[in-house]
Amino acid sequence: MQQSSWPASLWVVRHGESAGNVARDLAEAEQRERIDIAMRDVDVPLSELGERQSEALGLWIAALPKDEQPTVLWLSPYVRAQQTATLAARAAGLDIPWVVDERLREREFGVLDGLTRRGIAALYAEESERRARLGKFYHRPPGGESWSDVLLRLRASIDDMRREAAGERVLLVAHQVVVLLVRYVLEQLDEPQILAIDKNAEVANCSVTSYRLENGAPVLVRYNETAPMEDQNEAVTSEPDVPGGPH
Repeated sequence: MQQSSWPASLWVVRHGESAGNVARDLAEAEQRERIDIAMRDVDVPLSELGERQSEALGLWIAALPKDEQPTVLWLSPYVRAQQTATLAARAAGLDIPWVVDERLREREFGVLDGLTRRGIAALYAEESERRARLGKFYHRPPGGESWSDVLLRLRASIDDMRREAAGERVLLVAHQVVVLLVRYVLEQLDEPQILAIDKNAEVANCSVTSYRLENGAPVLVRYNETAPMEDQNEAVTSEPDVPGGPH
């Protein structure tokens, strides 16, 4: 990994709770096969709680010293990520450039999109067995992506960010799998290490994972920090994004 130029700091934030998260939980609780949400995943907005979480994130940023606050936004094109960034920036009083990068989008679920665990077991039993055999890192559902597929585009995005935002303080707003795989890339982890991190705890909505530049390389400062919500007495949520089961 090249270590000649990096942002001075990088904050990686998962979007606030989405309407899709809520619909998924309801479908699972009612033991349905399908999640009741008709729109494309890219168009799924924040829930009301997700909006408040995003504003709480912005207030938390506003309380930081000016020389520690973000100087550029880098974000997924998905509506829930865009709304999170917009609400947080407004609450923080930030007027900074934005870079919308489709390579930071959510993992594509293919034929499993919109299904609950029950739905996958009922409609794609063989695929469920194949996922159990391969593991989530390498399993690619038909028409979708594996974690390793997401890494191909994420590495390219990080490389562009490294060059174009050298010396900046970057706030990256994206999705659960992006938060995890940024750690994989920046810390040069392997499959067992990142799966152990993933298994330990879900990435919370609007949680903060951050790095600072030390000796020419990014160093992890915090992971999955939920203080922005706790400081504003907002609920901390961590529903997985992936339909049909653990992400």
